[in-house]
Amino acid sequence: MKTLFVISGPTAVGKTDVCIQVARHLGVPIINADSRQLYAEIPIGTAAPTAAQQAAVKHYFVGTHHLTDYYSASMYERDVLNLLQPPGELSNDSCWLISGGSMMYVDAVCHGIDDIPTIDSETRAVLKHRLATEGLDRLVEELHVLDPSYYEIVDRKNTRRVVHALEICYMTGRTYTSYRNNIKKPRPFHIVKIGLQRDREELYTRINRRVLQMLDEGFEDEVRRVYAFKEENSLNTVGYKEMFEYLDGLCTLDNAVERIQSATRRYSRKQMTWLKRDPMIHWFHPDDVPMILSFIDQMKKESEGPLQQSTTNQENA
Repeated sequence: MKTLFVISGPTAVGKTDVCIQVARHLGVPIINADSRQLYAEIPIGTAAPTAAQQAAVKHYFVGTHHLTDYYSASMYERDVLNLLQPPGELSNDSCWLISGGSMMYVDAVCHGIDDIPTIDSETRAVLKHRLATEGLDRLVEELHVLDPSYYEIVDRKNTRRVVHALEICYMTGRTYTSYRNNIKKPRPFHIVKIGLQRDREELYTRINRRVLQMLDEGFEDEVRRVYAFKEENSLNTVGYKEMFEYLDGLCTLDNAVERIQSATRRYSRKQMTWLKRDPMIHWFHPDDVPMILSFIDQMKKESEGPLQQSTTNQENA
């Protein structure tokens, strides 16, 4: 059976460098599962693979969309499966490698995602306008009325999730909850999950350093270039929100940087909480690349073994 190797971990843990070494070892490309690295206009703030890294190993789903494009985890699930299954471009490969920090994207490929309708442009425009004119608190109140069950569990500060639930209510006349069944879909491949982790203080140091490095690489100029699109959902993410407030004169640059570092550290904790719930993950330190490669070789051998044995038995019959 073919194998999908999944490498996950919190932001700034070192996934990109490890994945490049794994991809070279396996002779496969990297399928990106970072929902913000899809957008071509924001490579610095999303720590997207550099041109040199993409030249070393082919990457899919990096810089393939624009800030105004609508994209979702369900669309990502469809696109990746189309890539892996016949007649997809990678359908003849014996194994694949996917990596990124967007846990919903990873889970969508591994286990499937609920069949939630794709939002039409008119509904998106209506909710976008309402968010801009009325604010998030008003939309949260309306969600309480239209879908009280989802209201009870959703992060009410998460603009994207609140707005998306209302989009579903508006467009379909049904609650968002009614589409959420959380049924895992079978996959025609073996899944091996690898998690990367560092000591908390080590990770926090890397996060703080990465934010400063982003500024050295021109992050402020990048934010200025996309300022006109600041209301787009694609920019409702750590780093850009704080820098937009700086450009609006609501805080100093130093304050924005400190807030980005703090918000990123907080996000890394949320990522680890999500990942630690998954018993399928095998954990490694990012510096233990030889151990990771050895583990991958063993998993690949075990996955291919039964199929090879079956084929041999048929040939001898």
